Amino acid sequence: MSLFSNIKNAWRLFKQVDMEQLSKLSQKVDLAEVMNQVGKLDDKQLAGLVKMIGGKQSKKELPPIDGDFYNISHTLTPDERALQLRVRAFMEDEVKPIANEFWVRGEFPHHLIPKVAELDICGVAYEGLSNPLRSCLMEGVLAMEMARVDASFATFFGVQSGLVMGSIHLLGSEEQKQEWLPELKSLRKIGAFGLTEPEVGSGVAGGLTMKAKRNGNTWTLNGQKKWIGNATFADVIIIWAEDEEDKQVKGFLVRKGNPGLGVEKMEDKMALRIVQNGMVTLTNCVVAESDRLQHANSFKDTANVLRMTRAGVAWLAVGCARGAYEAALKYTRERKQFGKPIASFQLIQNHLVEMLTNLTAMQTMVARLSELQDQKELTDEHASLAKVFCSLRTRDIVSKAREVMGGNGILLQYDVARFVADAEAIYSYEGTKEINTLIVGRAITGYSAFV
Repeated sequence: MSLFSNIKNAWRLFKQVDMEQLSKLSQKVDLAEVMNQVGKLDDKQLAGLVKMIGGKQSKKELPPIDGDFYNISHTLTPDERALQLRVRAFMEDEVKPIANEFWVRGEFPHHLIPKVAELDICGVAYEGLSNPLRSCLMEGVLAMEMARVDASFATFFGVQSGLVMGSIHLLGSEEQKQEWLPELKSLRKIGAFGLTEPEVGSGVAGGLTMKAKRNGNTWTLNGQKKWIGNATFADVIIIWAEDEEDKQVKGFLVRKGNPGLGVEKMEDKMALRIVQNGMVTLTNCVVAESDRLQHANSFKDTANVLRMTRAGVAWLAVGCARGAYEAALKYTRERKQFGKPIASFQLIQNHLVEMLTNLTAMQTMVARLSELQDQKELTDEHASLAKVFCSLRTRDIVSKAREVMGGNGILLQYDVARFVADAEAIYSYEGTKEINTLIVGRAITGYSAFV
């Protein structure tokens, strides 16, 4: 150290020392010898001495809490990254403070819809809309950011932007696109997607009990749909029904207030409680031919929509898992037992690393899935494999997150309990593990094991 630095440090020390106290102390002890002995202490001994006499230690600087361990977000453009952070800020500032309250009540925060509209993120990957065209990777990242805070809110958005807008974008006429897509994009209109039925879940490809009969320029629909998200307040519900004449699946835009349309809210759910699922009943419901999706003529057309949105559900599972992991990591760094943070314990670190390993594997898988989607190479088996793996691993991650929190893990105030419950719904919807497994199994073996 230079002479100048020594003088500078000495002057700084001199200004901090109470000279009167120092003079009194020199009468009691040999200060030169004290300094000599202190100078011989190693860092550990010195830290112990400082702690014993109540001195201040510099606060340990911890790494940031970030579940994106392989920096997937770095593959986004600066503009896309800014959009991701804008959505994250909205979820953190607007949704997170009220998520548990609305989850307990089983209600949807309708007052936030105009604020979501301001983000301008509905249908970002669809050509022909006024907003800048984004990649499927960007679309997936947005789903993850929403689910990272609340899977229910992400599901609402997925129905609106994915299932409903996607159906009209892929299968609607130009007139239907012009009428509905701008309204749905701006959230001035809310949509729902009616495929699942009380007695028909995974077996929709084998036939629907919802029937459609043509009468000239109108269709008459009869039947029920179950688990229809957004149905209780939707302006339009896309109903999938079997044509009585040719036995093919067709899609219909059933408008709010249409005679013969009834919706009953499903109560007592243990997961995704903010999502307003409805039991939809159509009784001699008459729909104009102009409200039939003009390019939806078989279940293969419906499957094109499901393939696209199944990829989104895989991203949603990643978000749920990431939210649980980051909440658990934060908790373990703050929670103290035996005088130190539990994050310093070996067994806790083992759980956290296992969680991060699964989360990172999920993120890299869905990132590649979105690349395939952008390259128009996405297949049913690609989407199904991601849905199976991500929803399964999410269950494992949220379970470990609850475990490292001990008893506090079952309290809503720590958020992880909500993630644990919501992961169960993600595990089942958009195709169960078994059905998606058989889709992949058929692709790799050449044999169908569905029957």
